[in-house]
Amino acid sequence: MKQTKQSNWIKWRWPILIILLLGLYFTPLPYYYSQPGDALVLDNVISVDGASEEAGGSFMLTTIRMGKANPIFYAWAQFSPYRILHPESQLRFEDETDEEYQHRQLMMMTDSQEVAKIVAYEQANKEVSYEYFGVLVTVLIEGMPAIEVLEQGDRIQQVNGESIRTADELIERLTGYEKGDNVTLTIEREGELMEVTVGFSPFPEEMNAPSDRVGIGIQAPVTDREVTFNPEVHIDTSQIGGPSAGLMFSLEIYDQLTEGNLTKGYLVAGTGTIREDGTVGRIGGAAQKVVAANRAGADYFLAPFEDGADDSNYNEAVLAAEDIGTDMEIIPINRFEEAIEFLESL
Repeated sequence: MKQTKQSNWIKWRWPILIILLLGLYFTPLPYYYSQPGDALVLDNVISVDGASEEAGGSFMLTTIRMGKANPIFYAWAQFSPYRILHPESQLRFEDETDEEYQHRQLMMMTDSQEVAKIVAYEQANKEVSYEYFGVLVTVLIEGMPAIEVLEQGDRIQQVNGESIRTADELIERLTGYEKGDNVTLTIEREGELMEVTVGFSPFPEEMNAPSDRVGIGIQAPVTDREVTFNPEVHIDTSQIGGPSAGLMFSLEIYDQLTEGNLTKGYLVAGTGTIREDGTVGRIGGAAQKVVAANRAGADYFLAPFEDGADDSNYNEAVLAAEDIGTDMEIIPINRFEEAIEFLESL
C-alpha cells in the first residue's frame, strides 16, 4: 500500500506542481513589479528629414520593465535592490482600468516627444510654428472640486477671463489660492464654450502633497495644440510610455538638426523629463536605468541633478553605479544647454 501511494505521488507530482505554479502566476497582487529594462538606440526610432548620417556613437533611451505583480514576482523582488515593488495606489488612480492607465502613459509620452522636439528645434534655430486649442483635462482627482464640474476631454480656454495656451500657464494661474477660494474657467466641451466655477481644496493624503497646498483637482493637464516643424521629424516608440525620455529625445533630434556628431563616437545613455524652457526634471527608477545602460555598454549616463538636491536622480544614479561597479560615468544635468556643453567638451 505504501508503495502504491508513493507511485501515485510520483505520477501526479509534476501536474500538481504545474497547477500550483500557474495558480501563483495568475494570482494578482495590489502591487506593480519593475526591473531594469533596455537601452534603446534613438537613431533607430527618430529621423529628421534631410539629416546627414554620422558614423559612430549613439544616444540611448533607457527603460524600465514593469508589470502587475504576482506571488512569484513578489518573492523574486526580495533578492535584488533593482527589482522593486510599487503599491498599486502609487501608480494607478482609483477605479482606473488597465486601458486608461496605458492611455495616460502614452499621452504623457506623446506630450514629452512634442516638448523635446520644440526644445531641440529652438536650440538649433530651426522653424517651429504653433496653433493652440486650449489645455486638455486628462485626469480628475477623486474628492476634489474639479471632478464635480469638469470632464475628461474638456479644453480649458480661460481662467477668470484671461486666456491660457499651455499647461504650464494653467498651473501658474492656479497657484497662490487658498482653501475656499473659487475661480471661473471658460471651457470647450463637445464644441461648445461654457463657464464653470470651481473651488480649491487640499490634495488627498495619498498624493503626499504639502499640507498647506491646495488645488482644484486636475492632474497631468496637456497642452492641446498643433505644432509644425521644418524640417519634419518622425518618432516611432511603439508602446513606450511616460515622459522620462524627454531629455534624450531632444538631444537626438538636436544632433540630427546640426552639423557634426554630438556623441563623438561614445554611447550616451540617460534619462530625465524636459520642459519647454530647457529644464531637465526628475524621473522614477534612475538606479534601474543605470543598470540597463551599463548592460548596453554605455560610456556616459546623463541624470537630472535637480539643482543639487540630496535625493536627486543624479545622486541615486551615482550610488547605483558604485554598487554595480560600472566604469560608466554619471553626468549631472540641470538644463538642456548643460547637456550640450558637456557633449561638446568630449
